[in-house]
Amino acid sequence: MSRPNRTALLFAALLGLATQAGCATHYIPNTDVEDNEDNRKLVGFCERYRHAVEQKDVATLLKLAAPSYYEDGGNVDPTDDIDYAGLKAYLTTKFQDATGIRYEMRYRRVAREKDLFFVEYTYSASYRIPGPKGDEWRRKVDDNRLELVPYQDEFRIVAGM
Repeated sequence: MSRPNRTALLFAALLGLATQAGCATHYIPNTDVEDNEDNRKLVGFCERYRHAVEQKDVATLLKLAAPSYYEDGGNVDPTDDIDYAGLKAYLTTKFQDATGIRYEMRYRRVAREKDLFFVEYTYSASYRIPGPKGDEWRRKVDDNRLELVPYQDEFRIVAGM
């Protein structure tokens, strides 16, 4: 192959790579969520929730929850269902036993169905709770989904706390 043909071939290959790179999806840093204005707003709201959990800020957690909050516990057993009043009772009693809370969230996916937003994430929670021999450290890693509805200029959580 002659030198001009190799140069033309190299240029065409580089142009093809540049075109592909220009079409690549960009993600919000440290997430698997496409970077756009709407998704940044959702992740920012969820970060307020995460910080409120770590700080045990019950007032903020209740403010972030919609009055229509309802969680079915992911099963058919109605005894573990919780509404806004139940959430408030939990946050002001049993949640207060936890100390040293560290709550990390890795955002995996954002979806929308009409006026309902779903934010799927993997969390890692570490905390201390009183036990029979003193404080005990607990750690849990699991997947979860917050369900949000628009409210004024932000959102409210209707399930998933």
